[in-house]
Amino acid sequence: MWRNRGATTYRPPAKGITNVRERTAVLHDRVFLGHDTGNHVERAARIAAIDNLLQRQDLLSGRPVIPFTPAQDDAILRVHSPRLLEMLETIAASGGAWIDQDTVVQPDSLDQVRLAVGGAINAVDALLADTINRAFVIARPPGHHATPTRSMGFCLLNAAAIAAEHALAHGAERVAILDWDVHHGNGTQDAFYGRSDVFYCSLHQSPLYPGTGLARETGTGAGTGATLNIPLLAGTDGETYLELVRRDVIPALDHFAPDLVIVSAGYDAHEDDPLGSLELTDADFAALMREATHLADRHGRRLLVVLEGGYDVDVLARCVGGAISVLDEPSTDLSPA
Repeated sequence: MWRNRGATTYRPPAKGITNVRERTAVLHDRVFLGHDTGNHVERAARIAAIDNLLQRQDLLSGRPVIPFTPAQDDAILRVHSPRLLEMLETIAASGGAWIDQDTVVQPDSLDQVRLAVGGAINAVDALLADTINRAFVIARPPGHHATPTRSMGFCLLNAAAIAAEHALAHGAERVAILDWDVHHGNGTQDAFYGRSDVFYCSLHQSPLYPGTGLARETGTGAGTGATLNIPLLAGTDGETYLELVRRDVIPALDHFAPDLVIVSAGYDAHEDDPLGSLELTDADFAALMREATHLADRHGRRLLVVLEGGYDVDVLARCVGGAISVLDEPSTDLSPA
């Protein structure tokens, strides 16, 4: 049963409960069945499939409850330009339109994406307050292609980037964003490319949309060295992918020592996804999430997971269920790499 938005508050675990499951929030809401994209790979069926699987596997009960509340303009404008937000408001109010061949704004889309971003912000607040350790925000549309000035690639606003800025504005000193979508998160990279307080790392197929994310893109100015791109050829398998994560990504993020880890979790690098040609399996994605939890546990135990891509709905549902099961595991690795 879907949780009714607007009538819930955070319920901390009972005194004495130490199970990580009691401290892992899963944010979901039926509102994300809106934003009608028609016959499009980024569609409401993605959310419905995830919810059905989580219900069948009893992965929703007994958890902290974090409400979705709409993101306000001040939080959005830490990342996006006023002109972009005004454009989205105008298009939504006028009945909606396609803003490029991939990306649509419907009358309800801005309200929905404000809730998606707001959920990520609310999760950050709970993480910074140490009332939870881990959270997974299951919402749509995805966000990592949305740049400060442009909505594109199915994405309207960038929840991961806005959540990172919110964390920095409320006490965090360093935020790491690990993006394992099959597509490069050009919008997230653009938001922080000249910054030293956010480390952005992306593993993605290349060449592929949007054509960014070359290995030589490592940041500029104060942000030099705070961007790590690992472009991968079509056909790269999970063993190779995980070797790169463990050899190159985790040591770099350990050195950065983030207060908060944000995962832009796309599942379109799966071998069965229609949009990519990488060859990760369900087990590989579970292993990736385990690496992320261990990383976060070494640096303050704050982990936020934000759903990005994944367009085979059955694969997506299985992988999200597997990720939540990993998030429920107790920490076993707290020593620096």
